[in-house]
Amino acid sequence: MNQSEPVRVLFVCMGNICRSPTAQGVFRSLVEKEGLSENIQTDSAGTIGIHAGEQPDRRARSVAKQRGVDLSDLRGRQVSSSDFEKFDYVIAMDRLNYNDLTSVCPRGSEEKLHLLMDFASHVGVQEVPDPYYGGAAGFERVFDLIETASEGLLQMIREKHLLDGTAKDPRTRCQ
Repeated sequence: MNQSEPVRVLFVCMGNICRSPTAQGVFRSLVEKEGLSENIQTDSAGTIGIHAGEQPDRRARSVAKQRGVDLSDLRGRQVSSSDFEKFDYVIAMDRLNYNDLTSVCPRGSEEKLHLLMDFASHVGVQEVPDPYYGGAAGFERVFDLIETASEGLLQMIREKHLLDGTAKDPRTRCQ
């Protein structure tokens, strides 16, 4: 990746109306708070396209708004194999999403694919559960998990891409 190009992160769940837009909003908010908006870009998508063009679920928007995160500008879309060319990181919410993504992942791009909760292994949860059929408490729990894992993901990106205000010259990077 060219050091002057932003790091691009795509969050993926099944329908792109609950978990992945929440993850995009939370991560984008963290990026903005750290002053890294020019260095990191975000998007979200679903493994299925039935909610393409729709806003995130009202419950996800409500919980996010209560926590100071705005999801109102986000719209659902379906992931495509070309996303693996556009994005440096493709982050799945659960193992089913991950497996669905492997079926559209071009050979040689597998290293871009991750589970979000891998960035919060200390929590002891491997997947972000789908809150769609549950109540408000499920959306609160999902927000908490996403927030914790997003902090870990941002830390990893900052370290790997030297976005912490340290040397920006690629010649000074340790491999």
